[in-house]
Amino acid sequence: MPIRKAVIPAAGLGTRLLPATKAVPKEMMPIVNKPAIQVIVEECVSVGIELIVLINGRYKGALEDHFDVSYEVQDVLALQGKAELLDRITHLSQMVDIVSVRQNRPLGLGHAVLCARPVIGDQEPFAVLLPDDLVDAEQPATGQLAKVYDETGMGALALVEVPPGHEPMYGMVAGDPMGGRRHRLRTMVEKPPAGQAPSNLGIVGRYVLPGSVFGHIAATAPGKGGEIQLTDALVALMEREGVVGHLLEGRRYDTGEVAGLIEANLAYAMKDPVLAERLRAFMRTLV
Repeated sequence: MPIRKAVIPAAGLGTRLLPATKAVPKEMMPIVNKPAIQVIVEECVSVGIELIVLINGRYKGALEDHFDVSYEVQDVLALQGKAELLDRITHLSQMVDIVSVRQNRPLGLGHAVLCARPVIGDQEPFAVLLPDDLVDAEQPATGQLAKVYDETGMGALALVEVPPGHEPMYGMVAGDPMGGRRHRLRTMVEKPPAGQAPSNLGIVGRYVLPGSVFGHIAATAPGKGGEIQLTDALVALMEREGVVGHLLEGRRYDTGEVAGLIEANLAYAMKDPVLAERLRAFMRTLV
């Protein structure tokens, strides 16, 4: 079954990027000349997603505005004959529908995904993309997981190899090798103390999940801080239906923190020959 729908949880406060995110949503931080959220939406479009549910929060109307059709801007660009620039700001609205749903309280990632249930429904698989994670890969990360789901019939999670000492920053997993980059997961622990993880494999922000996961989330009791953890629901899914972890191909950037945001900007800018030449010359003056 093709993956037609996606959820992008974007209600977080972006505290790791303060003070830049005091008035500007972290998802609007630029990756070269695009906000990070647009890079995520473009990934969805590239793998055939037709409907995106954007889980939004208070004071983050800029996310909706960015994907809205602004006829005032379009009219000005059209009058100026700037067809290429006009296409840059309108092409996504012609390729995917974006629905915004408000998460009224910060009750965890599980709760954020559950907010999309009335739109997504329980009858078909869907993707979840966390906007902090950009994955630069020949095959988009969501496409990699969609292939896993199609071939195994089980929910698929993106994995990376976690450096020693960084385990408390990830949901850590272990499982049985299935060949290639896949593991049939058997153990899942949310942010274990350093040295106590079941392996060096951690979950990052891409998932393809069956609609049945909503029932598992709804049955998950709130944990620390009253939050509903997606990992708890994934454990239930793993035990009852099976879950596959896929070690991502490509390079992942955590744009929710300062160094990762800078790294992503440099990496994406170096794909532009003109920018790359200028940046190389500039970097030689610094290093």
